[in-house]
Amino acid sequence: MDSTVRVLPLRCRHLVLLFSALLAAAAAAAAAANVPAVYIFGDSTADVGNNNYLAGSNAKANFPHNGIDFPNSRPTGRFSNGYNGVDFLASHMGFRRSPPPYLSLANKTNHQVLKGLAGANFASGGSGILDSTGSTITMTKQIQYFSILQTSIMTYIATDRTYQLLSKSIFLISSGGNDIFAFFTKNNTPNRTEIDSFIATLASTYEYHIKALYGLGARKFGIVDVAPIGCCPYTRSLHPAGACIDILNELALGFNTALKSQMQSLSSQLQGMKYSIGSSYAVVWGIIRDPNALGYKEVKSACCGAGKLNGQSGCIPNATYCSERHLYLFWDLLHPTHAISKLAGMAIYHGSQQFATPINFKQLVEQN
Repeated sequence: MDSTVRVLPLRCRHLVLLFSALLAAAAAAAAAANVPAVYIFGDSTADVGNNNYLAGSNAKANFPHNGIDFPNSRPTGRFSNGYNGVDFLASHMGFRRSPPPYLSLANKTNHQVLKGLAGANFASGGSGILDSTGSTITMTKQIQYFSILQTSIMTYIATDRTYQLLSKSIFLISSGGNDIFAFFTKNNTPNRTEIDSFIATLASTYEYHIKALYGLGARKFGIVDVAPIGCCPYTRSLHPAGACIDILNELALGFNTALKSQMQSLSSQLQGMKYSIGSSYAVVWGIIRDPNALGYKEVKSACCGAGKLNGQSGCIPNATYCSERHLYLFWDLLHPTHAISKLAGMAIYHGSQQFATPINFKQLVEQN
């Protein structure tokens, strides 16, 4: 690992006690919804089925063995053996799981989501912060879809009530990894100037999206940062020894640092804006550093896939998959298992500033 990764201040030996406390906090949480709605934007880490409705999209997961641990073993379009991270974050807010994919509501004219209840999920596998990333529903398009939904809500309730409802809702964003992969694919040995320029562009575009959502009524932002994507099975499979790809982790950390600075600046500029940044990087890196501390067995290979480390192809129907899914960090070549998503959801929602800053998601939800 490079020096940037080694100095990450995460004390692995304290993970067991920390997550035991988080489990207790989650168990004690109220079941009732604490916010009127949650609106979700991002990539495959947050997609719950929007890509099912995209003809020709290669970024789909609506087939076995995906969803094998979802209720009724149903593949829903989630890149997971069960639920994903946004499902667990929504459940901590008092919802059953993530709200439905927006594109599933196209022909429904009287759905509760169209009245501003529960929220909607706009995330699309393969998308990124930059419009040039991926060929699926871009972040810009996702926000356009939300604008259409906002107009629909206003037809059911008054304009001032709509803005009041939205100001109390959570706007959850999980994106950035695909942008970093796209940059790396074009230039896998970037110099410092190229790295700094890319991160600055990514951060400024993220700011543009935040301001667009703010203009549409968003006030409370729950941000999930980029995980150590240099250590997922796909990127490890590119290394002769199966090691992490350091430059990808460096890019993720660089962006995450820029994101913290940017959100702090925006919160001072935009009246009434509140935010929390959940660190999927800290959660995943802690498990990679010391998997035995929390009882995990495999942090390099994917549970479902093919090729080196099961990381050279996705989880398709004829792929092999493991039986001990709860002991694996990764479900497929890029995405975590249901068990890890549950752990990350607890850490980000209930945890200390090690996992969510400047406040955790629970505190964000409870703020007026």
